[in-house]
Amino acid sequence: MSDFLAAEDRALLERNGLATFDALWAKQLDAVDEPNTSRGGWSSVFRLELDGHGYYLKRQSNYLTRSLHRPFGEPSFSREFRNISRYRKLGIPALQAAFYGERKVAGEHRAMLLTRALDGWNDLDSLLEQWPSLSDAQHRAILLACGQLARRLHSVGQVHGCFYPKHIFLRATGDGYAAQLIDLEKTRPLLFGWRDRVKDLEPLLRRAPQWSDAQVRQLLAAYLEQPESSELVATWFQRLGARRSHKENR
Repeated sequence: MSDFLAAEDRALLERNGLATFDALWAKQLDAVDEPNTSRGGWSSVFRLELDGHGYYLKRQSNYLTRSLHRPFGEPSFSREFRNISRYRKLGIPALQAAFYGERKVAGEHRAMLLTRALDGWNDLDSLLEQWPSLSDAQHRAILLACGQLARRLHSVGQVHGCFYPKHIFLRATGDGYAAQLIDLEKTRPLLFGWRDRVKDLEPLLRRAPQWSDAQVRQLLAAYLEQPESSELVATWFQRLGARRSHKENR
């Protein structure tokens, strides 16, 4: 496949001599964490600053994932980039790609994904740590944003697969919060109706013990576009409560 270079980022990358695969691959940067070497290759993430704009540059070599459609493997970034593109096409708020490319060099399969940093956004995990100090209005706005994000995701037939607080990013707006998703590698089509929906939502609720039952109902009301007192919200609350209890007791 040919390299992808987002029109919005082209001028900035060209101005800094970083609009090609080789230039981005050779750029000396400090990794933000330890490289992942679990698949026989390596994968690492770097922070890139260009004229006041932040990016995350992800490089990997021989770090392949296999599936029925690609039994010989493909870079995991390839799947993530396809999902980023799919989310954008479907109108699901999510991180944006600035560059993607692959190369095979002397038996080495390289892949690289450049995404715009979500500077000014906070992951839900960090907001949960602050939960007791946030106001009731902030609580309700955050729950509304998360419920609406999940509704948008599922309404266009997608399951995130890792719908965890650390993958939901929020930013305060005038009177509420905007929300978007990261880590799209495990996204797949929604095939099994409410079972897929419940399975996608359950990890979020299990990892948010700060939320009271009433607050979970607020999130479900936003997700279902129903009053908090509706029978449908009560039914979903029971389904998710049963799954959460089962998981916690395993």
